Amino acid sequence: MRRVCFLLKVRAERVEEYRARHADVWADMLTALSAAGWHNYSLFLREDGLLVGYLETPDFDRARAAMEATEVNARWQAEMAEFFEELEGRAPDAVMRPLTEVFHLA
Repeated sequence: MRRVCFLLKVRAERVEEYRARHADVWADMLTALSAAGWHNYSLFLREDGLLVGYLETPDFDRARAAMEATEVNARWQAEMAEFFEELEGRAPDAVMRPLTEVFHLA
């Protein structure tokens, strides 16, 4: 299982609304994430908008491609795009770049 960590930046003035949206993620979105191979998925949000994502998956490229193929993800990404800085017209999922793991204590 590969551990994947990524960063995004939520607009500081939208942090509370972003938190509220994630308090009630759509059931079909949760089902799609699980079916696509996103496991142990967490988002951590700092008050200034720094968002840290973490997930585990056997194949991140395949898991991300599986989500891109779903209608629910297209709807979710369209709604969430307004919350983020520096997307340059791309969906939030398209901007995610995994960080390189330099240490792990199991």
